[in-house]
This record gives sequence, C-alpha cells and structure tokens, in this order.
Amino acid sequence: MTLRLVALFAILGIGVASWMLTCAAWRFDEVAAGVLPLEARRFDRMTVVTLGTGGAYENHLRRGPSTAVALGERVVLIDAGRAVAESLRAAKIPVSQPDTVLLTNLLPENTLGLDDLLVTAWTRGRTEPLRLLGPPGTEALARAVEESARRGADAWGRALGPESRPVFEASELSDGWSHETGELRIHAAALPGGPTEALAYRFEWRGRSVVVSATGWGPDALARFARGAQLLVHDGAMVPTPEEAAQLGLEEEPDRLRREAALYTSLEAAAGVARRAGVEELVLVRLRPPPVYDLQITSIVGKGFDGRIAIADDGDEFTP
Repeated sequence: MTLRLVALFAILGIGVASWMLTCAAWRFDEVAAGVLPLEARRFDRMTVVTLGTGGAYENHLRRGPSTAVALGERVVLIDAGRAVAESLRAAKIPVSQPDTVLLTNLLPENTLGLDDLLVTAWTRGRTEPLRLLGPPGTEALARAVEESARRGADAWGRALGPESRPVFEASELSDGWSHETGELRIHAAALPGGPTEALAYRFEWRGRSVVVSATGWGPDALARFARGAQLLVHDGAMVPTPEEAAQLGLEEEPDRLRREAALYTSLEAAAGVARRAGVEELVLVRLRPPPVYDLQITSIVGKGFDGRIAIADDGDEFTP
C-alpha cells in the first residue's frame, strides 16, 4: 500500500470520527436541553410568546392554550392549557419563572395545565405561592387544584423535601381591574354575553400595547378595549358548519357543531374586532386540528381585516 493510500485512509478515518463525535455531541445537547435546569430568561422589550396554540381538541402539533407576555425577567401567563410546563421549556423559560397566571375564563381547556404548572415549578424549587387571577370561580378552582395535589406533594416532601406545599395566591377580578409592575401595566375588561364570565387583558409598555382574549364573547367590549393596540392575540378556532363537516367527511353531530361554534369566535368576527379596534396585527391561536389550513384562515380573515395576520405556532414570539 502506497503512502498516498495510507494518507487517504487516515484522512477518511479522521473525517468519520469527527462526524461521529459531532453527532454524539449534537445528540447530547438535544437530550440535555430537555432536562438540565434553565437560567431565568430575560426579555429586553415586551414580548408575546404563544406557548401553546391548540384548543380543546387533542392535537399533536399544538399544545393546550397558553400565552406569555414577558418583560425583563417578569413572565405573566394568560391561561394554562395542557402541557404548559413543556411549552415553557421549549421556549427556554424555566417553569418556575412565571409568577402570575391570568385566566380568561374557566373553560377546561384554559385550566387543565394548572396542576402541571403548580407542582412542576414546586419540584423545581419554587417556594413562593403562584399568583392566580381570573373571573369568579378562580378561588374555588385554586383550592381544588391544591387539594388534588396535596397527598402526592406531602409524600414528595416527606421523602425528598421541600417541606412546603405547592399553593396558589388566588384572587378574582372584575371589569376595570388594573395592576402595575415595574414598567409593565396590566388591565382587565369583562367580555359579556358568553356562557360563563370572561376577561380580556391589555398589557402596556412605553406606548406599545398587547391585548389577549380567548373568546369572541362581547365583541363590542373587546373592540373598545383593544382600540389602538399594536397586537391582538385572539381565538382563531375555525369550527366547521354542519355542511362543511359533511363535505370534509367529518363525523360530527350537526347540533354539537352549532353549539360549539357559539363558544368560539368565527373568523369573520375576529377580523371585525381587529378592524374596529384598529390593531396593527392579529395573532390567531386556539387553532383546531387539520383539515383547516393556514391559507383558508388567512383568506377568510383577510376579507375583513387588512392588517398583518399571523397564524401562530407553539413557541412563536412577537414584539409589538
């Protein structure tokens, strides 16, 4: 074998070894990213993170509904749907970093992740109560979630520590509530007309505003509340009509579809609220599984709203 062939094989061997080491390092980083503790994430300007963009239906492409509004190291969550802890980690936000959860309403899709958030943050070392604010019924919900975790948390504490229990600091809000924390101001407005009490929230920072709403109940009140905001995060759950469901081959009870549509906002109504409020961008969340596609949604919304339209994915970030 000539020296040239020996050198060639040596170079090939080094290349293969380097490739294998690179793959191993990449795999280690990927695994470590899912388990290693995260440093508190800092946001230099008000940022919206659409942590979970699904709704009441199971959807492997979208986690349960939850949106974060962050400034500096302050992270406020609006709703806590399924897999909220995983949603936070995917966004590189420690599960113990959010100190406040604002509930838009008490439909189960908005609250199913509260036990996940409360207990997972506690096992990660959180000792302060988690603030939970929302419409009437929030305090009872908080007590029920705490009680559901009590036995297991006590067993964990006896075995491993800490001795404290995971608890909420719960309060119920009404129309006109306002709170200021540092440079961030938060306001709440009631949205009447639905099957249960509902709130929308407005966040303001240095002349920029974000409004987060989960339903289309009270569209007039929502349009007034969101007036002049740069960003409106809104329900975009396109519920098919019985006729559309039949055309798509979906086995859905027509009466159920009609009743379900009343819980959510039609895309035309969402466009109307955004137009009347004069917002710059409409971010649609709480999306149903396929066969509804982005192009269908944007074409419908675009007929009634000429601002920017974003169909959010889990983990998307917006800076108004």
